[in-house]
Amino acid sequence: MRLNKRALLRAGAAMLAFSMMAGSAAAENVKLKFAVFSPDTEITVNTVFKPFVEALNAENAGVEIEFFPNGALGRNPQQQAQMVLDGVADLALVVPSYTPGRFPENQVFELPNLFQDMPEATRVFTRLVQSGKIKGYEDFVPIALVTTAPYSIHTNSPISSLNDLNGKKIRSTGAIEGEVLKAFGAAPIGMPVTEVPEAVGRKTIDGTTAHPSALFDWGIVRVTSDHYFTRLGIVPLVVLMNREKFESLPQAAQAAINKYAGDWMAETYIKGIGEYNASLMEKLESDPAHKVVKPSQADMDAVQPVFDKVIDAWAAADPRNKELLESVREEIAAVRAKN
Repeated sequence: MRLNKRALLRAGAAMLAFSMMAGSAAAENVKLKFAVFSPDTEITVNTVFKPFVEALNAENAGVEIEFFPNGALGRNPQQQAQMVLDGVADLALVVPSYTPGRFPENQVFELPNLFQDMPEATRVFTRLVQSGKIKGYEDFVPIALVTTAPYSIHTNSPISSLNDLNGKKIRSTGAIEGEVLKAFGAAPIGMPVTEVPEAVGRKTIDGTTAHPSALFDWGIVRVTSDHYFTRLGIVPLVVLMNREKFESLPQAAQAAINKYAGDWMAETYIKGIGEYNASLMEKLESDPAHKVVKPSQADMDAVQPVFDKVIDAWAAADPRNKELLESVREEIAAVRAKN
């Protein structure tokens, strides 16, 4: 059957229109830059961040995440939140404690012995920020709200109780942790985690606080021999997105991001980092060169009055502090009731 010239022209025009529509749809795919200052071999990158990027991109919701690990958009951990606000990155991994004053209400999570473990702390932190009970995130859309495991003590000399810290120089991660160390007679020393192995090795300090993954990932385990797994505070870790950028996206893109933000990120992190921490603890406990002490409940009860003094002093310093502590304790009770 022969097609007349007019029919051929109409068919060609239709094909051209379809091609232009497809090209236009591809052009509307918004690309977002996700900055991570840690290396692409780091456990959280591979168990949490990369799966997030892959899952979101697979939605085909008009948005595409471009992933920049290894500090490709900026190496300074203290500048990551500002990079998001300035548009250097659209999303970034942020350690709030590295930017004092920007997220002051996070300090409540650094109080000692509030949380049993990392999953509990992560779920509590996620819910309190999502509900608006923890302030400081108004310029951002929180994508991930997770925490470390509770910090513990790691030294190059025997330690069987917190009282053994008396007279020791211990690297501390923050002001509240420093107050806890001082309460047991230790001298808290501030320094970046990257400097800890050399400082312990040269006996500039006697030990450090750390959580399991930091113990191995930063090489602290190579220069420490004794590990006392008390429960000090935890440190929040967040992935933040520029709020203005988020609100400028099409509704379908916003919905796709929300699908994988918050609880999805929290549970993915709990599974991946929980398994990793468990494997590290097994490795540590099986190594004859290391002595691991896990305090009994009686041991924890004995030091709780000292912890309480630090907690009470912090709560009394500002009425808002007391409100935050009450909110955290209420959410802890709610989380425990569900598990």
